[in-house]
Amino acid sequence: MKVISTDKAPAAIGPYSQAIVAGDFLYASGQIPINPATGNVEAEGIEAQATQAIINVGEILKAAGLTYENVVKTSCFLADMNDFAAFNGVYEKYFTGKPARSCVAVKQLPKNVLCEVEVIAYLK
Repeated sequence: MKVISTDKAPAAIGPYSQAIVAGDFLYASGQIPINPATGNVEAEGIEAQATQAIINVGEILKAAGLTYENVVKTSCFLADMNDFAAFNGVYEKYFTGKPARSCVAVKQLPKNVLCEVEVIAYLK
């Protein structure tokens, strides 16, 4: 296994890695809309928060030499399912390859953000 880490995405806020490569796949930890430059959640609203979370995912992919096109599965967590359509509007701009996906509403997310995105990507 290989640990993937970049300072262009938020540092882990717990005992975990940003991502792990195992075999032919990268498994990324969920990304929330933290600005990696400041360590703070600055984006307001679902569109801005989804954009920042997905950009954070992209930086982790880039650190492993991958792009959004390598993503085969996403898991998306929303604080409010009423944000589903707005979240999709941002999501579809980045994940143009239409990977498999789960999207669920949860009771609460770290730092009370509105969304979190995690991915599995194929290395080939």
